Amino acid sequence: MPHDFMPGLAGVPAAKSAISDVDGDRGLLEYRGIRVEELCDRSSYLETTYLLLFGRLPSPQQLAKWNEDVIGHRRLKYMIVDLMKCLPDQGHPMDALQAAVAALGMFYPGRHVKSEDNNYWSAVRLVAKLPTIVAAWARLRHGDEVIVPRDDLGFSENFLYMLTESEPPPLWSAVFDDCLILHAEHTMNASTFTGMVTASTLADPYTVVASAIGALKGPLHGGANEEVVQMLRDIGTVERVRSYVDEKIRRKDKLMGFGHRVYKVKDPRAVVLQRLCERLFQESGPSPLYEIAMKLEQVAGESLNAKGIYPNVDFYSGIVYDKMGIDIDLFTPVFAISRVSGWLAHWLEQLRENKLFRPDQIYAGDHNRPYIPIDQR
Repeated sequence: MPHDFMPGLAGVPAAKSAISDVDGDRGLLEYRGIRVEELCDRSSYLETTYLLLFGRLPSPQQLAKWNEDVIGHRRLKYMIVDLMKCLPDQGHPMDALQAAVAALGMFYPGRHVKSEDNNYWSAVRLVAKLPTIVAAWARLRHGDEVIVPRDDLGFSENFLYMLTESEPPPLWSAVFDDCLILHAEHTMNASTFTGMVTASTLADPYTVVASAIGALKGPLHGGANEEVVQMLRDIGTVERVRSYVDEKIRRKDKLMGFGHRVYKVKDPRAVVLQRLCERLFQESGPSPLYEIAMKLEQVAGESLNAKGIYPNVDFYSGIVYDKMGIDIDLFTPVFAISRVSGWLAHWLEQLRENKLFRPDQIYAGDHNRPYIPIDQR
C-alpha cells in the first residue's frame, strides 16, 4: 500500500480537539477560545486549569470548590517522600518527578477511567501534588527536610514557599502564576501526544502523566529553557553577543530558544514573558541574563527574522525562574507543574471517543534473508 511519509508526523492531524488553538502566522494562542494574554491579565492558574479541564470558566462557587479540593490534596504520603529519599541525589529532578508520579498511581488507583468521579479526583491530585513533589525533591537532594504545604497560601505562592520556607514577594507569586498559565497547554506537542498515546490504551491518569513527563524532559521540548539560560551564561556579556551569534550562524548551529514548529512570528508567550521580566526586574533589580537576552534577540533577528525564526516561550521563561532563585534543573519540572493541566484536559477529552493509537510504518528493510547457522558466520 502506498504511503506519504512525514518525518516526526509533521503537519499530520492526529486528533480533533476543542482545548486550544494556535495561529502560527499571526502569533495567537487561545485556551478554549480565550486569548492567553487575557487569561494572564485577568485569570489565575487554577481558574485556567478549570477552564482547560472542564471547557468553561467556573462560577464563583465552582472556583471556590476547585481551589478547596486542590488545597486539600497538596500533601504527600510519607511513603512517597521515603521513595524519593531512596533516589540518587545527583539525579535529574525530572526523573524523580516521573518516578513519584508513577508511584502515585499505586496509592490512588485510577484505573476506572470511565468513572467521572474517579477522573475528577485523579485530576485534582495530580494538579495539587506535582508542585509538592518538585519542591520536596529540590530540598531532599540537599539534605533538607520537606516543607509541608500551607493551606492559607495560593497555588503559586505555596510552591515558592515550599522551596525556601519563606513567603515570596507578592509580585513574584503573580509573575510565577502567569508563567504557569503560559505553559499550561499548547495543542498537539510531543508530551501531549505521548500522553494521548498512553491514554488511548485506557491506562490510568498517573501513568498517562508519567509518560508525558518522560517526553517533556528532552532538550528539544521542555528542557529547552535550561539550555537557554546555560547559553546566556556562556555568552557572559552583552559585548560577546554578536560574535557568538555570528559563529553559530556560520556553523549552522541552533540558537536555543529560537524557532518553533508552528509560529512564524514571535511566540505570543514570549511577548508576555518579556513583559513579566520587565515587571520583575523593576521591583527586584536588573538581571544580566536579561540584558544579554535582549541583545541576542536583536542581533539574531537581523539574520533569522526574515526566515520566520523568532524567540519562543523558552527564551525568556528561564530568566524569570533564575531571578527567583530557582535551580536551573528545576525549570523543566516547573513546566510539568503547569502542563499537567493540558495533559489532563486532552486525557479527559480523548476518553469521550477513545480510539487506540496504532500508526503505520514504511518498512525499509530486506526481505527473504536466509538464516545463517552460528558456526558459519
